Amino acid sequence: MVICYLGLGSNLGNRRRNIKLAVKKIDTLKATRIIEKSKMFDFPSVGGPAGQRNYLNAALKIQTRLSASNLLKKLKKLEDELGRVKSVRFGPRVIDLDILLYGDKSIKTKDLTIPHSRLFCRDFVIKPLKEVL
Repeated sequence: MVICYLGLGSNLGNRRRNIKLAVKKIDTLKATRIIEKSKMFDFPSVGGPAGQRNYLNAALKIQTRLSASNLLKKLKKLEDELGRVKSVRFGPRVIDLDILLYGDKSIKTKDLTIPHSRLFCRDFVIKPLKEVL
């Protein structure tokens, strides 16, 4: 089992409900269990189109047997199930699920960068993550 940290964010619809549903769905993933959840934090949108609603952000500490690439696939499927529609880069979204850290691994592929590329420069990632580290 590997300890991983996930970032969650939402700025469309009922943000709190979106994050709670995502947590519930992550908790049902095979070979994965949630160890700890952060509080939810309200942050202004960073980048992307102007005038976006604030994001609600949270972090999870999980334990999984899934490989990083399989975990990513499962998270993307959950985003789809929760109604995420890809539009403009850094645009508004119902849910955003990111793998922030995956054990002590550094991974750089076309689809996945771990540690997450913006992990250390974004308060909306750092503040929730600190609560579950």
